[in-house]
Amino acid sequence: MEAKIDDLDRLLEVQKYDLELYNLKKQLTELPQPKVIANARTKRTELQKKADQIGALKKDATKRLLRVRDEDESLIKKERGVQAAIDAAGGDYRNIEARSKELAGIAKRRNTLSENRAEIEAELAKISALEAQVSNAIQSVERIEAQTVEEYRREGGAIQQKAIDLERQRDLLFTSIDGSLVEKYRKIAERLKGIAIGELQENRCGVCRSAIEGGRLIDLRNQAPLGVCPSCSRLLIIR
Repeated sequence: MEAKIDDLDRLLEVQKYDLELYNLKKQLTELPQPKVIANARTKRTELQKKADQIGALKKDATKRLLRVRDEDESLIKKERGVQAAIDAAGGDYRNIEARSKELAGIAKRRNTLSENRAEIEAELAKISALEAQVSNAIQSVERIEAQTVEEYRREGGAIQQKAIDLERQRDLLFTSIDGSLVEKYRKIAERLKGIAIGELQENRCGVCRSAIEGGRLIDLRNQAPLGVCPSCSRLLIIR
């Protein structure tokens, strides 16, 4: 296969860039931060659902407490009115007796409301404690996420910038190589997802290490300075 030795040497240099780029991409995919960030976001979503549930419980308990307070305030006013009626009844014992029973009923209801209020306030105290706990957990997860995102931007950004610089150098080198040879190299590199060119070392492919014997080796040497490995189909430099 016709080719200039200088072009083939440059392709070997290109391949070094490609291998380093491959390693950089691997480093980027193996960085631990994306997994940590994903886990943090999943955890935050779970915690937020819990926070929403707690918020709904708190809202319900607060409404119940307000109803108890409103009813108690209403009973206080009613209690004052009944007491005033008793005080104004004078010697009307029947009226006083009826009002006293009403007053006792009010007092009994207020005792029940007081118990209800204490229970709801205790419930709200537990809910508030749980709410604070979940809120702290969300803040902690958000701090971890923010810190990890910053680490990933820093470390991943450095890797990406290095890759951009290498691609620029590789592409510049491509411009000094025969276009048809570059096209062959690119197609093989894409197909094999790796090394596209090697050198014939005695009777073996320098990449796949397969032995090339007999007539195949003779035919390959006749293609110098460039042939194709009959085993792995990579370009082979024959010196």
